[in-house]
Amino acid sequence: MSKPMRAVLTKLGLDSHEVGIKLVARYLRDAGFEVIYMGPYNTAEAIVRTVVDENADLLGFSVLTLGNHAEQVERIMKLLKQEGADNVVVFGGGILPPEDIEAWKAAGVTAVYPPGTLLPQVVEQMRAAVLEKRALAA
Repeated sequence: MSKPMRAVLTKLGLDSHEVGIKLVARYLRDAGFEVIYMGPYNTAEAIVRTVVDENADLLGFSVLTLGNHAEQVERIMKLLKQEGADNVVVFGGGILPPEDIEAWKAAGVTAVYPPGTLLPQVVEQMRAAVLEKRALAA
């Protein structure tokens, strides 16, 4: 039997609108993921430290058009690489401009989910992405 998939979920920066990320956390948990929810007001450094300390397979975050979220995501991706955790699947969601979605994907984010995305779709896509990363690492 393989080890359970571990997910760290958080909000970026000063954004405190948690409804969406809490729903994602519940769906992942109900699908068998071990979920570590960091809550709001987190820095890139704190997020990456938690991902590394928790040996997470998956990092998910939510934003509500913060203004500097693109830079924060780039910083997270850079720090994950520096920590040797660039095998972690990263996804995001929330309300943000289309050009930021492209910037996130260019930085290495696997998927970006806008409001209205069906949560079972998120769970299945993230499960598949984690399984793919694990297979590549084996």
